[in-house]
Amino acid sequence: MGMKRRKAREYALQMLFQLDFNAEAPGESFFASFWQPLDEPASVRAFAERIVQGAVLHKEQIDSVIRRYAEHWLPERMAMVDRNILRVAAYELLYEKDTPPAVVINEALEIAKKFSMKESSAFINGILDKIAKSAGIA
Repeated sequence: MGMKRRKAREYALQMLFQLDFNAEAPGESFFASFWQPLDEPASVRAFAERIVQGAVLHKEQIDSVIRRYAEHWLPERMAMVDRNILRVAAYELLYEKDTPPAVVINEALEIAKKFSMKESSAFINGILDKIAKSAGIA
């Protein structure tokens, strides 16, 4: 289950990245074209889509929480990858209560190592840690 969820989070990141460029709402056609070249099980697709839809639906709340704890960094000024890694993890921390915060944060850091710059991990870790503590879930 763990590796499938990591894969789903990576796909969610990629989709949010695309949506950041196009500013479109993720509808059926968006998901269909995203998955078309990929052969992934339904469980991976479903979890990735749930994260994307939730992160888009709650984007204003999520970005305001990120803004509050990313002192001196506005989400719109962050590296696009980092901003969307934070959105995936913040969505999970705030709205998907079944995953332990330590797991969500660790997953975000592993994904950051793979997709972002080396320094990003500490930045992402600091913000997510504050979000988890403020939500009383750390």
